[in-house]
Amino acid sequence: MRKILLATAAAACLALTACHNDNSGNAAKSPTTPPPTAPSPTTPAPSPSAPDTGPAAQAFGEPSRTVGANTVGILEITPMSVVYVKKGGGQTSKYGTFAIVTMDEKSLSANPASETLVAKGGGWHWLTPDGRRIAEDSGNAAKVALVKFRHSDAIVPGAHQLRAKVFDLTPAQAKGGRIDYIDGTASSDRWTVPAKDSGPQVADVKKELIP
Repeated sequence: MRKILLATAAAACLALTACHNDNSGNAAKSPTTPPPTAPSPTTPAPSPSAPDTGPAAQAFGEPSRTVGANTVGILEITPMSVVYVKKGGGQTSKYGTFAIVTMDEKSLSANPASETLVAKGGGWHWLTPDGRRIAEDSGNAAKVALVKFRHSDAIVPGAHQLRAKVFDLTPAQAKGGRIDYIDGTASSDRWTVPAKDSGPQVADVKKELIP
């Protein structure tokens, strides 16, 4: 949504500029602009050395529109459910806990849209409470088979896919985490993840995990 708003604002700005140029011969000379008012001494200025903490996390289940890989297409991504298990799909977590997050992803553009991959500098990460970034499919996560949710191809216009992201975490890292997705423009979208099994697809995920 932020990209659409930026594009709309830019178009409006260009239209206003063109209109001003067409009427420049009749326009009166603008008065001198007064200097900006100095900020109140009681209002602290932002620190230039403050760390970049990234965007605020959205609520789990809230959709977000992002740009596809290589800036082609628009995806709408909605985290749906999360399941925490030690074992599943014939695999045991290397670090103690698999966190499995399901997504509903839709293509909203005239071109097929794909996710940006971690190998390309984007993709999905789990943000731990202590600030670590853990990429999807780390540890033994890539070995967990989820047939119903295993989709990775481009999504054609007007269609949607159910997908799952698996993270291999320590029990402490799985508490109070967030997920982060970096899209084709290097913009980040984040969601807060519930600390226990939640969402409408919990039963489906657990059924998939039964060996």
